[in-house]
Amino acid sequence: MQIPQRFHPGLADGSVTLAFRRWRTPAAKAGGRQRTPIGELAIDAVDPIDVADLTEADGVAAGYRDRAELVGELARYGHEDGTVYRIALHLAGPDPRVALRERAEVTEPEWEQIASRLARLDRASRHGPWTTTVLRLIAERPAERAPDLAASLGRETQPFKTDVRKLKEMGLTESLGVGYRISPRGRTVLARLAESP
Repeated sequence: MQIPQRFHPGLADGSVTLAFRRWRTPAAKAGGRQRTPIGELAIDAVDPIDVADLTEADGVAAGYRDRAELVGELARYGHEDGTVYRIALHLAGPDPRVALRERAEVTEPEWEQIASRLARLDRASRHGPWTTTVLRLIAERPAERAPDLAASLGRETQPFKTDVRKLKEMGLTESLGVGYRISPRGRTVLARLAESP
């Protein structure tokens, strides 16, 4: 479920507590979590609702001026034959990847887990081992456009970005406005990889 940037301030200060989407099949579920640039959202409830039952308070709680603006938005986006869902949500806290990537200290058990995960990613790759190469590239060329980084490895941009996202999930890299940078945790891991036989 995409959360447009204009709703981020309201989610951050708690004034936006609802979202509404028209879906054929719900793309969110109660108890789920979603990462956003402002932190991790908790999905508290996902319930079908008739458009006729939407209220002024619903519109305001979803970050709109009023009910009419919300209804107009629902008419423009989503599946025409879909069901409207009322999603109750709140900001649960910071993105856990942020805290993880800032932790430069890597314990021995953590290192074993990280090394094992990187090895699995390399083994599963159709283009051969890539994790150390990409970490090194990002460390050497921070804030460089993803297409340029991908081209320097003879790779297509989209699969390259998908691979970098896997490293980001592990707290090893960070996305910037343009390109990426290696995190403090990523630097530690890269140093350990350099020491490995």
